Amino acid sequence: MELRMENVTLTSENRQKIKEIYQSSFPKEDRMPFVLMLIMAYLKSTHFISFYDGDTICGFVYMATIKKLTFVMFFAVEENIRSKGYGSRILDKIQSLYPDNKIIISIERCDEDAEDLEERLRRRKFYANNGYMETGYLVKLGNQKQEIIIKNGKFDKREFTLFFLRYSNFTMIPKIWKTGS
Repeated sequence: MELRMENVTLTSENRQKIKEIYQSSFPKEDRMPFVLMLIMAYLKSTHFISFYDGDTICGFVYMATIKKLTFVMFFAVEENIRSKGYGSRILDKIQSLYPDNKIIISIERCDEDAEDLEERLRRRKFYANNGYMETGYLVKLGNQKQEIIIKNGKFDKREFTLFFLRYSNFTMIPKIWKTGS
């Protein structure tokens, strides 16, 4: 069955369930305020989309697209249906929305001393199985250093920096560096 997509807005019936998935999937220190996400979703470049299999909510994606670059900021699948293929199907939907775009995602680093290393390695393998490649770059978002992975092209530090500048109206310059630097 084809996944159905719905925009998540301030008036969406499903916004409370999406908020629950969001809060259970991301640590508080890594989240942006949910209401800000709902407001930002009204911008032309921002997309906050929920995914359904019939009437069952599967998950959501919060992403931005500028020109030929799409950055997935938050992506989560409902906890009780993980490992059933929904994550891959959602990534396929994102790809079908932007078939010619580079798609960038930042993930937690797989440092050997991470408490949840096994989960992080599983997540990295999931993305690799869905065609995402390691770039060898890190980005500091909030207080966390994350790995940058990409699909559909080669990572370009300058291009990604310009993306952030445009998206944030020149208020945010992320720190991006090559691993080992």
